[in-house]
Amino acid sequence: MRILRAGDYKRMPWKNGKGETVEIAVFPPDASIEDFDWRISRATVAEDGPFSIFPGIDRTLAVLDGNGMVLEIDGREPALLTTESAPLAFPADIPVTARLADGAITDLNVMTRRGRRAHRLNRIDIDGATLLPLPSPICLILCQSGTASFRRNGETGMLRDGDALLIEEATATALEIDGEARCYIVEIAAGHASTTN
Repeated sequence: MRILRAGDYKRMPWKNGKGETVEIAVFPPDASIEDFDWRISRATVAEDGPFSIFPGIDRTLAVLDGNGMVLEIDGREPALLTTESAPLAFPADIPVTARLADGAITDLNVMTRRGRRAHRLNRIDIDGATLLPLPSPICLILCQSGTASFRRNGETGMLRDGDALLIEEATATALEIDGEARCYIVEIAAGHASTTN
């Protein structure tokens, strides 16, 4: 297990140059925006406009802060995403345009290379002690707000606003977690499609 502190995340321009992305975790570890197998990042969207196109990539997006945005995804009805919406999965290689509902938002972005990796993104609200199953080989828990302590196989630690916990070789184990926090869990496995619960 590895704690990733919010202050250590890598900042870089969006692929389309119209904003900044904050990279939480990426694989391979030295991968660029062009050749990753999987990537988890945060970004602030401050104006309406098109998303970057990522050939061969599946993407899931959740709104962390702000009043929401409408995603116009090629071939689908427009979808309003808010902080209470379920994460939305869509291909990253089709035209997508964002329209802000009322001011800037911050989003969480999970991307996997189709045919090599699959992912799932879910929001969980922690209120007291709970046992969190870790069904996939790689799991990342992002503490979006609040604080949460965790324990697994004798290892312990604490997550605060913006911190993440990366767990590798997690399959068929569980994480003991306690506190008051809004978290997101990313599950990554070998596979061909991304889904959300």
